[in-house]
Amino acid sequence: MVRGKIQMKRIENESSRQVTFSKRRNGLLKKAYELSVLCDAEVALIIFSQKGRLFQFSSSNMENTIEKYLEHAKEKETTTNNTEVRHVQHLKNEEAFMTKKIELLESSKRKLLGQGLGTCSVEELQDIDSQLEKSLKNIRARKAELYKEDIEKLKAKCGIKPNQTQEKQKENASCSQSTVSLDVATDLFIGLPFNPQ
Repeated sequence: MVRGKIQMKRIENESSRQVTFSKRRNGLLKKAYELSVLCDAEVALIIFSQKGRLFQFSSSNMENTIEKYLEHAKEKETTTNNTEVRHVQHLKNEEAFMTKKIELLESSKRKLLGQGLGTCSVEELQDIDSQLEKSLKNIRARKAELYKEDIEKLKAKCGIKPNQTQEKQKENASCSQSTVSLDVATDLFIGLPFNPQ
């Protein structure tokens, strides 16, 4: 005969619940005994019925097993507490480090803006000066880059290709050179040549 699958919920019928409790309790006690004998394990089992009756099994002394359990539980709690304390301490150290870093950054920012320079040494002022020079150089480079991009966009709108502008510049340069050379090479005389004697 195949047993039907039992739904895991409280049995509402009180007599059925009592019968099931007795059967399952006995089965559980039997399994605890088998585990202790077959595996040489220290097993302690405590069961309280709905009415408060105590049923227990212990492969050795129940009190010793309970003491051992309490020691393990206490060690685990201590380990957990130590881990939490270490974690909290780590967070406090990290917070202190970040606070100090923020203070240094704010102080540096104020000095770069020209505030609180009266307490700075010559070396600090030179450092600030070099930082400002580097920043200025970066700003100028970025500004030139943006101007170049704008010029390229304007040329594209006007329909001028980059190669055309270079060719026109070369033409203008060659024209101005030829004009200069013509001006230099040409000597115009009106009338008879001057011959002093």
